[in-house]
Amino acid sequence: MVPDEAVAAAELALETSGSDPARAGELAREVLRSMTVPDEAATIAHRALALAARELGDLPLAESHLSRAVGIALAAGLRHRAAQARLSLVHVNAELGRPTQALTVAAAAEPYLRPVEVAKLGVHRAVALARLGRYAEAADQCDRAVGLLEEDPRFLAGALLNRGLARVFLGEFEAAESDLARCAELAGRAGLDHVVALAEGNLPFLAARRGDLPAAFAAYRRAEDSLFGYPERLATTRCDLAEALVAAHLPGEARVLLDLAVPELIAAGAQGALAEALLLLARAELRTGEPHRALQTAERAGAALTAQERAALVPLTTEIALRARLALGSPTRELLTELLACAGDLDETGHAEVAGELRLTAAEVALLVGDRSAADGQLDRLTRGPGVVSRHASALKRELAGDRRGAFAEVRAGLSAVAARTATAEDPRVRAHAAKAGEPLAEFGLTLALRTGRGRTLLAWAERWRAVAGGSERSRVPGVAELRAALGDAVLVEFARNGDELVAVAVSPERVSLRRLGSFSAVAEAVVRLRYGLRRAHLRDGRAADVAGEAALLERLLLGPLSGVLGDRALVVVPTGALHTLPWPVLPSNSGRRVSVASSAASWLAGGRVRAAGAGRIVVAAGPGLLHAEAEAEMVAARHPGAERIPALRPEVVTALPGTGVAHLAAHGTFCSRSPLLSGIDLEDGRLMAYDLLRLRVPPRLVVLSACDAGMAHAPADGAPLGLAGAFLSLGTQCVVASLVPVRDEETLDLMTVFHELLAAGHCPAQALATANAKTGVAGFVCLGYGDQPVATGRAGSATQLDQEPT
Repeated sequence: MVPDEAVAAAELALETSGSDPARAGELAREVLRSMTVPDEAATIAHRALALAARELGDLPLAESHLSRAVGIALAAGLRHRAAQARLSLVHVNAELGRPTQALTVAAAAEPYLRPVEVAKLGVHRAVALARLGRYAEAADQCDRAVGLLEEDPRFLAGALLNRGLARVFLGEFEAAESDLARCAELAGRAGLDHVVALAEGNLPFLAARRGDLPAAFAAYRRAEDSLFGYPERLATTRCDLAEALVAAHLPGEARVLLDLAVPELIAAGAQGALAEALLLLARAELRTGEPHRALQTAERAGAALTAQERAALVPLTTEIALRARLALGSPTRELLTELLACAGDLDETGHAEVAGELRLTAAEVALLVGDRSAADGQLDRLTRGPGVVSRHASALKRELAGDRRGAFAEVRAGLSAVAARTATAEDPRVRAHAAKAGEPLAEFGLTLALRTGRGRTLLAWAERWRAVAGGSERSRVPGVAELRAALGDAVLVEFARNGDELVAVAVSPERVSLRRLGSFSAVAEAVVRLRYGLRRAHLRDGRAADVAGEAALLERLLLGPLSGVLGDRALVVVPTGALHTLPWPVLPSNSGRRVSVASSAASWLAGGRVRAAGAGRIVVAAGPGLLHAEAEAEMVAARHPGAERIPALRPEVVTALPGTGVAHLAAHGTFCSRSPLLSGIDLEDGRLMAYDLLRLRVPPRLVVLSACDAGMAHAPADGAPLGLAGAFLSLGTQCVVASLVPVRDEETLDLMTVFHELLAAGHCPAQALATANAKTGVAGFVCLGYGDQPVATGRAGSATQLDQEPT
């Protein structure tokens, strides 16, 4: 091959690497197979092979080819060709986790590049700057490049893509969306399908950062299809979305994505993205209650970031590791020393908010190990600063001084500031973060309330805690008089805990009662055993005695101390923690009792303000794989005149749900404990996820989820429980009837037949379910939300008046 022909062939391979990397590799290898390949052609061919490997996700191979290209060019005195290879090496180094080295390589290349090539270098520099958290500089590099790259659609699309991502991090969402849309359009015209996929693959990240979770998950579904075959790119997309989900306080959903992304990043050798993914994964593991895993992952992330000279992020991994160790063992003076050292490192590297939170933890540890001086020092430092942590420190100082009234005042002031910030923030992420930032403060208020031993005080602070933990913008606390007026002759029992102590407050027509119930761990273990027994019974190898014994034990632990208050009255339960997973009607004294389970007293009251609005639409869908689903759907339609059978397809179901009076869905259910928004029910065209419901503007009034586990919820704090049922309730659905355990198909049909007969006759959902449970002996279904109001079904005798009062 003559020199000019070899160079031309190598250039063709280089040009092809972006649109058809496999073909580019073939062309480049053909050049290199020539016995007389000139140095210039070899340099270009190795660069083409590197770019093809980069597109296919093999970063170490890309680095190897670029290093060879640089070496060949320098040995031959081809400084311009060496600079071009270094230009490509900048991006690869950044992705391999060497952003500082990437910037050094860029500086070495720039003097030998032409102006347009310097603009291309800026596009790659932006990647390294973003890896270092220097997003404004990254956007500026792309700004300078855009005007010079109009003749190169590939690099112009890359500049728009990188600038769009930097703008997402900077919170400039409209500009970011414009950049990504323009990138996709330009790449599409140029036949750069993989760049189109990358632009679209970043839409989930953008949507999640904006706070639009339904759009984020929908975009992620599309990205999984468009990035199929580009595992490293898809992994990066998963990490970006996971980061936004962690910021939105959805660590379980983030962890599902990260568990998929980490192995793909390891396989691709993408060390830069991998280190960040491990940091995110460690935080998600800590927040989902797995400190052992969090500790191991944080140590891996710290080692990787240290090796990559990304010192600004290393203290974040140390903070996670220290919190994990604190969760795994008793506090010690040695651990206190490490906490304080880490807080100092966090301050020095620009993570002041995290440092403040860690200093507060250090003060609490200091008190536990008897170092009052260290505790006072940290609290004094924190009270001089701004924000919720400062209020928390002031409250703790006042409590230590014996001024409980003053401590309560500081907590109230802090929570008022949280409410004000959430009310004025335009960015949904800021609202969510502000609300969640008040969790530790609200928890401290609950602890103070428990120490008073007064039921009314505990009820008020438990409601404040639930409101903040549930991400509410306002911490509305219902009064006892308001509750009594709504309850009538019923009793509301709200559970709370302080460490391992479980307590209950009962609001009855006569009094407010506080009862200390003992160990929360013992109750949680009994709930697990009961659920296990119910599952065994479902599989036909369990014994009724197993279930009866555990149910009787839980009744003694939970309701026994309240028996004098409850009598045979209707019951509204506000659970805490594992009690959200307890099928309350299974307890012996609840047989035939009207029982509603709510996430808070305030949410139950809000449900009671919904009034029947004439004969509402009733929609029924039967999913696949259930022997009696069709018969159940036919039964429901027969008992409610005008009920509509709809196809069990996601678009049809989501379209039919808004504004309905009753929605009955008979299908297999799946609950994802680590990622509740990925819980759902199986339809003909796939799973209807909890997050698919978040776009509903007018939710159904009553939802019957005739599916195993569909009512399961995960409430790591005492806020609104998540999951499929929780998604409906958070949108404003008044009541959800769902099972917390597997129930056999034929038993479900028996129960639902009685339930719908009573519902159609004018009984409220809670009473209809209680009677159906008692008549059929079928356990597991629970009435969630406000179940004390009849539903308009169109049948004579059902609720039909706009001002229908609760029964």
